[in-house]
Amino acid sequence: MRDIESMEDIKLFVNGFYEKVQGDDLLGPVFASKIEDGNWQPHLDKMYSFWKTVLFHEAGYKGSPYMKHHPLPIKPSHFERWLKLFNETIDGLFEGALADDAKRRVESMAQLFMAKMEYYKANPKIKPIA
Repeated sequence: MRDIESMEDIKLFVNGFYEKVQGDDLLGPVFASKIEDGNWQPHLDKMYSFWKTVLFHEAGYKGSPYMKHHPLPIKPSHFERWLKLFNETIDGLFEGALADDAKRRVESMAQLFMAKMEYYKANPKIKPIA
């Protein structure tokens, strides 16, 4: 296997990951409730841009990922499944420094999102910030 090297590689793992998400009994319904008319392409396009920015340090993604996730009915078990599916996808396709970096970054994102969600749940008068 080889490392993540191009936008085609990003599309490969993003598409593979979200195929798994769509078929997952825990994550699928959460995502499906937010994907308008079952059209996943706008979300996939954002994810391609996000990972291009994160892994290749190329400008492109603009947004606040946490703010999109904050109102969702998700728990630590959702993040655990998300991480499992993401890591399985990466490990099935790639190996190398960028593949490892992608897995480290999703782990960090999951920890950060869970911490923020717990904080705002414990402090309902405080409005979330990106």
